[in-house]
Amino acid sequence: MNRCVGNVIRRKRKQAVLAAIMVTVFASNLLAQTADGNAGIQEATDMVVSYFDTGCNLMYAIGAVSGIIGAVKVYQKWNQGDHDTGKVAAAWFGSCIFLVIVATVLKSFFGI
Repeated sequence: MNRCVGNVIRRKRKQAVLAAIMVTVFASNLLAQTADGNAGIQEATDMVVSYFDTGCNLMYAIGAVSGIIGAVKVYQKWNQGDHDTGKVAAAWFGSCIFLVIVATVLKSFFGI
């Protein structure tokens, strides 16, 4: 019986020592990262700014493609004589304008 209790105590000690070592390692890594945190944030900001123009151009392209698709759909409805052609045209046109305005406002808001 004493032998089993001794093994359990040794196992618990090993687990406690291992946990202490892990906490020490993680704490030192955490302190090393916070010392250079401002540089990391600045680097992330620079990366986002560098991709911003590409993202805005992508939004303009998506707006152009959705405008072409919308024009085709409105033309089909108009030729079929549907009564809700005006609503469909307004919805497609509004979505295209929204994409262009969002891209422009984001550029001016962030000063890019």
